Amino acid sequence: MDAITKQYTRGDITVIWKPQQCIHSKICWTELKQVFDPRKRPWVNMEGADEEHIAAQVARCPSGALSYIMNKREADEQQNEAELTTSVEVLLNGPLMVYGKLSVKDANGNRHDKNNVTAFCRCGASASKPFCDGSHIRIGFKD
Repeated sequence: MDAITKQYTRGDITVIWKPQQCIHSKICWTELKQVFDPRKRPWVNMEGADEEHIAAQVARCPSGALSYIMNKREADEQQNEAELTTSVEVLLNGPLMVYGKLSVKDANGNRHDKNNVTAFCRCGASASKPFCDGSHIRIGFKD
């Protein structure tokens, strides 16, 4: 069965949501509730904020379930330049966040190409290692 993918477009930005990848970190709807509200349908309101704020919030998605594309070529070129920088952040009691474009080889030798944000497991309980699946919340991981 094909994975579900939803797209929400406004002007020059399209937000892409892959619900099967979501680890329910709540970052999207707690930090930009004018756009992301899981109690509403559709749960993404593209009129709730400007494109810059939407793009910035989507870029913080730890699982990559949310991503975006800029619909104009010029904007795509700017995004590609921004992707050249990679940074790492350790979230308190949560995953290791890597921002940027990555190629990850897992323990079985499978390659995973990742864009924008990738959450790596630090608690050891993830069923999708090396990636975070939100298990740190279930087990009460503290660090």
